[in-house]
Amino acid sequence: MAGTNHSDGSIRCHHCAGPLSKNMETSNWNIPPLVRDSFSMIGSAVGGTTSAFYGFNHVMPVVRKNVKGPMWLHFLIATPPVMVFSSACAGLAGGAVPAFAQLISSSYHASLSSPPSEDDKIQKSRASTTL
Repeated sequence: MAGTNHSDGSIRCHHCAGPLSKNMETSNWNIPPLVRDSFSMIGSAVGGTTSAFYGFNHVMPVVRKNVKGPMWLHFLIATPPVMVFSSACAGLAGGAVPAFAQLISSSYHASLSSPPSEDDKIQKSRASTTL
């Protein structure tokens, strides 16, 4: 796997523009920890809140239909499965949102730093010619 040298001295794969040396893993391609933690917190809040609404709207009619008794008993029975579902969704969203932000950031930097390919040159030459 051959690498390409760029003006900043970094060695990157010519296929995927990924870093080929250990010191490149902490480059400007990574999202800063504060932003990553903020995305994680926002993702957890949105995932947990959305799944709690979704869970209660789908669990409560089933509990009301199958369990006879006061409303507090319905909530007592419906709360544990909704809490488990909500926690799982919050955890998934808390990890997926920052990972998606990192993917977008890396893709953007890779597209800017990669040299133009032969296909790009052909398309530019076709676009510049008038028929």
